[in-house]
Amino acid sequence: MSEPTTADPSTSGSSPAPTDSATIPPPPTPPPAPAPAPRKRSTVRSLLRLWPYARPVRWFLAASTLSALVASLAGLLIPLVLKQIVDGPVAHHDAGALVRPAVVLLVLGLAEALLFGLRRWLVARPLSRVERSMRAELYNRLQRLPVSFHDRWPSGQLLSRATSDMFTLRLFLAFPLVFLIVNSMVFLVGIAIMFALDWQLAVIAVVPAGPLIVLCSYFERRYSTAARRAQDQNGDLATIVEESVLGIRILKAFGRHRTMAHRFRDQARELRGTELHKARLLADLWAVIVGLPELALACTLAVGVVQVAHGSSSAGTLVAFLSTALALRWPVESLGWLLAYSNEAATAADRFFEVLDAPLADVDDAPAPASSTGTGTAAPPAAAARDGIRFQGVRFRYPDAPADTPDLLCGVDLHIRPGETMALVGGTGSGKTTMTALLPRLYDSTAGRITLDGTDITTLSRPRLRELVSMAFEEPTLFSASVRENVLMGAPDADEEALQRALDTAQAQFVRALPQGSDTQVGEQGLSLSGGQRQRLALAAAVVGRPEFLVLDDPLSALDVHTEALVEKALRRVLADTTALVVAHRPSTVLLADRVALLSGGRIEAVGTHHELLESSPAYRELMSGELMSGEPAAAERSRV
Repeated sequence: MSEPTTADPSTSGSSPAPTDSATIPPPPTPPPAPAPAPRKRSTVRSLLRLWPYARPVRWFLAASTLSALVASLAGLLIPLVLKQIVDGPVAHHDAGALVRPAVVLLVLGLAEALLFGLRRWLVARPLSRVERSMRAELYNRLQRLPVSFHDRWPSGQLLSRATSDMFTLRLFLAFPLVFLIVNSMVFLVGIAIMFALDWQLAVIAVVPAGPLIVLCSYFERRYSTAARRAQDQNGDLATIVEESVLGIRILKAFGRHRTMAHRFRDQARELRGTELHKARLLADLWAVIVGLPELALACTLAVGVVQVAHGSSSAGTLVAFLSTALALRWPVESLGWLLAYSNEAATAADRFFEVLDAPLADVDDAPAPASSTGTGTAAPPAAAARDGIRFQGVRFRYPDAPADTPDLLCGVDLHIRPGETMALVGGTGSGKTTMTALLPRLYDSTAGRITLDGTDITTLSRPRLRELVSMAFEEPTLFSASVRENVLMGAPDADEEALQRALDTAQAQFVRALPQGSDTQVGEQGLSLSGGQRQRLALAAAVVGRPEFLVLDDPLSALDVHTEALVEKALRRVLADTTALVVAHRPSTVLLADRVALLSGGRIEAVGTHHELLESSPAYRELMSGELMSGEPAAAERSRV
């Protein structure tokens, strides 16, 4: 039972590789998604991959299935009791003999109702645990996947996998899976009873089985493709909603809320069209599933009446046969819905495992040993002599970059001495931010090597490496948590003294004026704070653990001149005790560094002090000419002393 389906949806609306360029408002219309390449998939094989998650609750599922099966089989006994009533008390006009079969019918009805209630009670709590564990594993996997994975996947696609797809899978395990088994068994037992009652009528009744099997196979192939398309479109819709909420200030500032509303409406209309297509497929299937058995039932009724009229069969047998056939209507009619939901569950499982199957980093991600200090300070590699940071022949290109484009970094060689602060400058899009992201291995270099005090970073586990290297990004990200939690994300074991020292270094004294001080919740994305306040908290998170190696990506870009001067003064004390790489766009940030490296054409073109490069490098002079020309370097240098 294999059928074509769509390929990895993550390319739909995928975000480009990060560059040094500034964030721009979303375009009026999204770029068209590449056409997915079809691939073959087995519904059964996709659903079988859920077994490791269902195994811990297998006995609950088995008990639930058994309860539903016994309840359904009890329902099949009712036609046999009716046969005894018609051929006995009714045929002989003996009203007193109706008491016992009436009690039996009542008991069977109560047993059926109680067993179905027991079935639902048995699986409700266990399957909620299964959903929780699957969602937790998906979330943990997302945290461990490399940044390059998140660059390619829209957040709405991942969100829909963690919410609606998990609900679909839980509902499948609770109901369709159970009744695929139960209804199949009930159908077989019911057919056996019908053959036992009258084999000629039974043959007429099962004639539609052949066309139904062919139709269900055709339906399953088409519905599977439509279900996958709908789930992917639902993820795209979630992406639009998330972008609109997070970017509401930009949308309002540029007056683009109507554009996003049109974009949302178009995506919603596309999803609606796919859902209607699914509904039409299901309606066509149900029309045949209901129509063919009803036609067969009419034929059996006509033949049965003739048999009773000729005395070759009893009225009770005909009543029991027809009652059994009517009891089998639900197992037959539910076949379309069960197949449809099974296909939706299979595509949900495929989407779930697409994330879990994505390759992790090639280095052990086990938790690193706890720091020996109480402030979260990471010690340098013990066996290596202090050598600072070295880039040796480092090349890099983004995984999704076109094959005919050159590498972004084309053999970078750079040595940052122990305790030295190196400013990295270059034109927009030259790869400065990318180069800093290679140090903590947010991306892995394509070629070459990077060492910290002589130790190749690829030999360190990522948790250990990220203890040694601390970062502050140009675009600060804060979480819906307290100021304390956001800052201590850089060193979870740091004490109150380290927290306050980091806040003072970042000139984040505004925290003390907040309603609950450092315990104040900053809100989603920290939007309750100004851009400069968010950047100062991000800088505090970078320096709170007094890291051995520090990477700062233009950390002062959102600060006013007065605050910038105060932060620079405090930051120099921090930089005096660490080896740092600082991406600089402004001369004031350049003057924090001992030396400057100019990145151009994917290579380090020149290295030296600010004054040396002004004298020897035309490219550097041109880069700095907008801010520092004759006389200003000296004035800036005097302000530094």
